[in-house]
Amino acid sequence: MTDTTGWAVHPHQFWLRGERPAERVSFDAEKGLWNVYGYEEVATVLADPKTFSSAHVNDLFPVDVPPESSAGNLLDLDPPDHRKLRNLVSKGFSAKVVADLEPRIAALTHELLDAVEGDRLELVDGLAYPLPVIVIAELLGLPAADRELFRDWVDVLFSQKNDITTTADKEQMEADFAVQNEALAPMFQYLREHAAQRRKDPRDDLISALVRAEVDGERLTDTELVNFTTVLLVAGHITTTMLLGNTTLCLDAHPDQRARLRADRSGIPTAIEESLRFLTPFSVMARATTTPVVVGGREIPADQLVLVSLAAANRDPGKFADPDAFDARRDPNPHLGFGRGIHFCVGAPLARLEGRIAIDILLDRFPDLRVDPEIPPTFMPSPFMTGVRTLHLRTA
Repeated sequence: MTDTTGWAVHPHQFWLRGERPAERVSFDAEKGLWNVYGYEEVATVLADPKTFSSAHVNDLFPVDVPPESSAGNLLDLDPPDHRKLRNLVSKGFSAKVVADLEPRIAALTHELLDAVEGDRLELVDGLAYPLPVIVIAELLGLPAADRELFRDWVDVLFSQKNDITTTADKEQMEADFAVQNEALAPMFQYLREHAAQRRKDPRDDLISALVRAEVDGERLTDTELVNFTTVLLVAGHITTTMLLGNTTLCLDAHPDQRARLRADRSGIPTAIEESLRFLTPFSVMARATTTPVVVGGREIPADQLVLVSLAAANRDPGKFADPDAFDARRDPNPHLGFGRGIHFCVGAPLARLEGRIAIDILLDRFPDLRVDPEIPPTFMPSPFMTGVRTLHLRTA
């Protein structure tokens, strides 16, 4: 078992402490929802969007969520709407588009690391955040120089430290929702302005492509454009940010495996897949039942909120041998780190490419790279995300 006792991970993430759930599928009466932890059970839920809906989730919270907040949001859509919108963006993340980005990603990585002064590097600020956000901003056609704005907005989106519940006080939830919406209003306005600019002056970028696109003969509304772009901007970088930090942390904890990778770089993609399994960036997804269904021997009624734990499933001993050990040579490794089914991460090929290039260059440039023993890593505050927020390194 990999020793994670020195890592300040969220206390609710029991799987990171080598603990197993008492049941593979269980009902939490206090929070009014179901938890699905077993690998096969999680895979079953994700493969059946008709029974386990994404669009129905917001209907089950005590607070009224405005319909426009989900318009154009891929994460909140079911078929056929999901398929139509996903088809619009899939071309922007095609195998050729992603492969053609390799020289730019390598150049950016070197440029960012050239700025390192002395023998210390805070990996998130220095590389893991700016690299993927510059890449996705350039794809969308947004100024990469605005990346600190993006970071502020992402911090608002993922600042939630509490568990999801359907039994919370309605007034408190409405107040929290209003505060978040107010904080994100500048982001929505910023993206509306860029969409308006592309309507007048289209360019060779993803926002222009979305402005020109039609679904069932109709153009996307401003609200749909903004929500769609928000998902691409946020999801287009945050997984890679966490992946880079998590992989670096895991390799530091296993110097023998890091030395093996330094000698043979062909193993980097396999190590990244193991990082996604071992420290799953987005650890939980929400679904809502549309009809009574049996999962893992438990009957779940209709109109129930279901939290599927990708991270716990990725530690299921029935699927993975020695699941609490980080093994950079684990193969096969059918982890659920990017989800599964229709909502499988559209940016997964880009995240994998960015991770491979960045880890390769880090190994080249800093043979003595190691976690600073005086400054422990910190992690994202949300119980539904697993990723380093800060990772201080010594480069010599």
